[in-house]
Amino acid sequence: MKKSFIIGVGFIIMLLNVHASNIPSLDGDSNQSVGVQVNTVSEKGAWCWFADPRALHHQNHSGTINNTYIGYIDVHGAIKATQINHLTKTTNEVLIRSWFQPDDHNNPTFLVLPDERVMIFYSRHTDESCFYYRISRKPGDITTLGKEIRLETKDNTTYPSPFILSDDPHHIYLCWRGIGWHPTIARLTMPDENDEVQFNWGPHQIQQSQNGVGGVRPYAKYKSNGKDKIYLAYTTTHPDNQSVNWIYFNYIDVNNYSLNDINGTNLATIGSGALHNVDTSATYLNKYPNAVADDSPYRNWLWDISILNENTPVIATVSISEDKESHDYYHVMWTGKKWQKTFLSNAEGHFHQTPGLEKCYSGGMSIDATDPMVIYGSVPTNGENGSVYELKKFTVGSHGEVASTEQLTFNSPKNNIRPFSISSYNNNQNLAWMHGVYYDWIVSSARPEGFPTSIQTNIMLPVGSIDLDKGLLFHNEDVGVNIDIDVPSSENFTVAVSLSPDYGDSCNEIIKTDAFTFGIEQGEHPRPYIQVESDKSISSNILANSDTWRINGRGTGGQWYEPAKLSTLQVVITYENDVLRSYINELIDQSIEVKGLSLSKILPTAGKGVIQNISIYNRALSQDEIKKIYK
Repeated sequence: MKKSFIIGVGFIIMLLNVHASNIPSLDGDSNQSVGVQVNTVSEKGAWCWFADPRALHHQNHSGTINNTYIGYIDVHGAIKATQINHLTKTTNEVLIRSWFQPDDHNNPTFLVLPDERVMIFYSRHTDESCFYYRISRKPGDITTLGKEIRLETKDNTTYPSPFILSDDPHHIYLCWRGIGWHPTIARLTMPDENDEVQFNWGPHQIQQSQNGVGGVRPYAKYKSNGKDKIYLAYTTTHPDNQSVNWIYFNYIDVNNYSLNDINGTNLATIGSGALHNVDTSATYLNKYPNAVADDSPYRNWLWDISILNENTPVIATVSISEDKESHDYYHVMWTGKKWQKTFLSNAEGHFHQTPGLEKCYSGGMSIDATDPMVIYGSVPTNGENGSVYELKKFTVGSHGEVASTEQLTFNSPKNNIRPFSISSYNNNQNLAWMHGVYYDWIVSSARPEGFPTSIQTNIMLPVGSIDLDKGLLFHNEDVGVNIDIDVPSSENFTVAVSLSPDYGDSCNEIIKTDAFTFGIEQGEHPRPYIQVESDKSISSNILANSDTWRINGRGTGGQWYEPAKLSTLQVVITYENDVLRSYINELIDQSIEVKGLSLSKILPTAGKGVIQNISIYNRALSQDEIKKIYK
């Protein structure tokens, strides 16, 4: 049997006159009569705003790929992503990595490779000297992720932002916060036949900030023109650290590694050993006037940049008062002669529910991916549920005036924060954002709730036909341990079980059939596997989460706390179109391409785990149906 591994309308659910209930809908959750539709991408998810692109749309010229990818991390340390396939009208949610540091800084970022496979980067928040990545085995399809690979660095990492440029199409440029807590850049080789990449230039620190207090931490946002330049806007340091925090704007020319101001004046050559030093002095401003985008005497921070028009780049900034109680949103644009600053709105103070913590955390902004004169902002607004952060659209005129302000979400029960504009596939303004309550950026004993938000979008989330009676061959809700079931032979099938595993069991077979075996690989940590004949595919994910972080101290000290093994599992195995796919607790874990399978028998095993229930179908259930089973 030849096999290769690839890790992997019916009726429409209509929700009318109710708020988002976390059920995806083509028509959206109608909690409002005007504004954007609101659909829930994931019930548990969050992100920071310095690792991008946290969401991406990819559509190829041949018309075979038209997908949107949205990535996030949840409070259990699960890094996840949703893929919306606009061609097949399907939505899938993938488990990228289980048992990770439960910190919202660790959201994944996406890069489409020249062969159209999707590369996903992620890293811990500041306290580990490596990146992790996975690459889809099929073009455009993140339901087929390959193994996790660790990319070692010499310095700690946070906020990966990857690029490929047409002037150097055989390399990946990766920017992040690394060396000395500063903006850092390196060049990587393209993945080899084993999906491995190597640093072949750098890592190099991009610049140096001199007058931070309590630790200098410049915060940077990056965008590429896709050809030869990577643009970056960055701060002097964290706005908590000093009351005057400037914003600078430079670009890197990858043909000569020069760091330049907006007019092309050379500031330094990256990797030469001589760093460009920035500070908040009159001397620096007089010497490098075109390198400073905002020198106003506030705790300035930035949220987004756009170089859609390279001659008039735009920055979304916030000016925070000395006492951090007042946050003002701005649209800042280079006119060709100066930086034009347009006030958009006051956003009051920090958005979250913990008094005195991270008081520079605004509700957030994002520049429209197709129109840099449009900014989406999260602003506290009075409605049926009191003052709640709602999304608003600000349009700036050519002369720097606010031409219009439009509210997009209405009467939300909880805050809508940290919006992100996704490149368009349908000429619409495609957004994703966090929704809910928020206590801290990390899960710990101090605030074990962490960041229990959901991810929402105005993009339609397709939902196919859901009929859990169709094709059902067998169902039993009190199975016990040993099972021996005969069913009519099926070339397409689903086996769905709920079980309590015994991790100390020497017999690691959980489900044994005449088509495949599903079990737990007993190693340092338990990992699920699928086996067909003698070929075994072991998951990159372990059967555990990061809930033990809840009883440990807050911080980024580099610890890997013991994983909390999952006491119950929902395991679903489907087979259709020569793809054998496993779902763990509703999320896609592995996919294996294998021809010629058929299912007719569930065989007994010597395993000690307890199976609570089992269902067998003569068709492959969709992920929407799988999620419906367990609700």
